Amino acid sequence: MSDNRHVLDSDLAALMPDLRGKLVAGQALADLAWFRVGGPAEVLFSPADEDDLAYFLARLPAEIPVYPIGLGSNLLVRDGGMPGVVIRLGKAFAGIERVGEARLLVGAAAADKRVALAALEAGLGGFAFYHGIPGAIGGALRMNAGAHGTETRERVVEVYGIDRAGAKRSFSNAEMGYAYRHSSAPAEMIFTGALMEGVPADPVAIRSEMDAVAEHRETKQPIKSRTGGSTFKNPPGHSAWKLIDAAGMRGFVVGGAMVSEMHCNFLINVGGATATDIETLGEEVRRRVRETSGVELEWEIKRIGVAA
Repeated sequence: MSDNRHVLDSDLAALMPDLRGKLVAGQALADLAWFRVGGPAEVLFSPADEDDLAYFLARLPAEIPVYPIGLGSNLLVRDGGMPGVVIRLGKAFAGIERVGEARLLVGAAAADKRVALAALEAGLGGFAFYHGIPGAIGGALRMNAGAHGTETRERVVEVYGIDRAGAKRSFSNAEMGYAYRHSSAPAEMIFTGALMEGVPADPVAIRSEMDAVAEHRETKQPIKSRTGGSTFKNPPGHSAWKLIDAAGMRGFVVGGAMVSEMHCNFLINVGGATATDIETLGEEVRRRVRETSGVELEWEIKRIGVAA
C-alpha cells in the first residue's frame, strides 16, 4: 500500500473541506467485483456529481494513484488490494437522456443493459448488443466493448471525462483512437459520460434482437457463476475459446478457480478462490495455448492491485 496512508485516511477530507462525496478507507473490493476476490482499496471515493469529482481530483496530491472501477464485471483485483484511491461513480453518473431524434446522452455509470432498454423505449436501433454485456458504459468507452458484431465505437459521437488535474475534457470519436477492445484515450482520464447515436428502428425488431442476445448469453455463458466475463481477447483470425479448448484446458482447475466447462474463455470462482488462483489459472491457459498453437492470448479482463 501507499506510504501516504496518513493522508489517504481521515486526513484526506481535511485537504478538501468542500468535498460532498463519500470517502471510505479499507473498502473490501471483493464485495464490488463479480469474481468476489481481492484485497481492499486503500480509499474508495464515491463522488456526489461531476463537479465534486473535478474538485477532488484537482486537490488530490499528484503522487497518489487513482483508478476508476465500474460494476466490477471485467475486473480482477489482486489479493493485496489497491493502493491509492479507487473511484466508483454512482447514481449521479447513471442518467440516460434522449437528445434529438436519434441520440442518447449516457452517464458512465449507466449499466450497459439499461442503455439497451432505453434505446428500445426510444425506438433506436444499434444498441441491442449492450443487452448482453454485464458492465457499465464507462468501461465500454474505455475498452471499446462489443458483442454480436457491434462495437461501442460505432455508437459514440463524443466522450466526456475529467483528467487527473480536475479539468473537464471532451473527445470526439476519432480522438478516442478506437481499435478492437482498445481506446487510446489518456489512461488517467475518468470518463463521466458520452453522447451516443443510434438509428430509428422498429421496437419489435429491436426487442427481437435483444431477446436473441439474452438467449445466447443465458445458454452459452456461465452467467450464474462468479466470473469476470470473457477472459482473453480474440486473437486476429482466431476465437480464444477454440484455442483454449484445443489446448485441453476446458475444466482445468487451479485452487478454487476453474476454466468454465460451458464456455472456456470464462474463468470462474467455484468457491474459495483467491485472485492469485484466478490469475495463475489464466497464465497457465496462456502458456498452454502458446505451446499448442503458437498464439499469444492477451488478457481482456483488467487486473489491478498488488499481490498479497
